Amino acid sequence: MKEYPITELEKEKWKGYPLPLSYTADEYYDISVLRTEDGFSIPIQKKRFSKPVTHRAEDGDYPDRLFADWWEAARAFGVVEGGKLLAVIEVCPEEWSKRLLVTELLVYPELRGRGYGKKLIDLAKELTVRGGYRALMLETQSNNVNAVDFYLHEGFTLIGFDSCCYTNRDLERKEVRFDMGWFPEAPCK
Repeated sequence: MKEYPITELEKEKWKGYPLPLSYTADEYYDISVLRTEDGFSIPIQKKRFSKPVTHRAEDGDYPDRLFADWWEAARAFGVVEGGKLLAVIEVCPEEWSKRLLVTELLVYPELRGRGYGKKLIDLAKELTVRGGYRALMLETQSNNVNAVDFYLHEGFTLIGFDSCCYTNRDLERKEVRFDMGWFPEAPCK
């Protein structure tokens, strides 16, 4: 199989490039927020959907695009063959908190299962360390179990969730924003 290089993408050329982030899920991480006498209990358990659920990019109000205006200092790296994007990661520093954010990550079907997701995450980890950031952060969804499990395998941990990020019924819909983080072994200054 052909090995493709990962290169930095020029903002002027790729700004606004649409990313069709879609997935089908058989499982989800179910979150229950239970009020207790002395606080809260928040069990999170992997469960199966009664039938697969598909999340399609075109169903959202804000389709994912490279170099969105609100990510002013974003950088993107990807695999391009014949002018076609095959895999991409976009990162943006959050300077006030000394964290690097993964704002986009997509491996197109042609390259899935060939290690490009890992290579892109490894590049983001390298940028985190080189930039002196204290953490690498990203957002995914509780019903995107493949993504959550991939990030866990790559050393990320669940650092929080937002139960009303997408709608006021995210818990009921089983699509809750998961915030995940990776922390370099060496402490950042």
